[in-house]
Amino acid sequence: MVLVTVINVIFWIFYVLLIASIILSWVRPDPYHPVWGPIIRVVNGVIDPILNPIRRLMPPLGGLDFSPMVVLLLARVVQGALIRLVS
Repeated sequence: MVLVTVINVIFWIFYVLLIASIILSWVRPDPYHPVWGPIIRVVNGVIDPILNPIRRLMPPLGGLDFSPMVVLLLARVVQGALIRLVS
């Protein structure tokens, strides 16, 4: 039971970072801002290595990047598989 909670917390943090990355891509704050800069670097440092392979396989369609949606769906599948595996 504890392992399921740990998996859920890790994936919840990942989902929050993924949604933050999506919002930051719309807003485009200054990456050198003293407050927002470190936050942007942390979010991009965690999320971009995961999104980049999907972006290479699936380029933007009509200027829209669907890679976060694909990563979100894949993460949900992996989360469910891990929970079933440890239960």
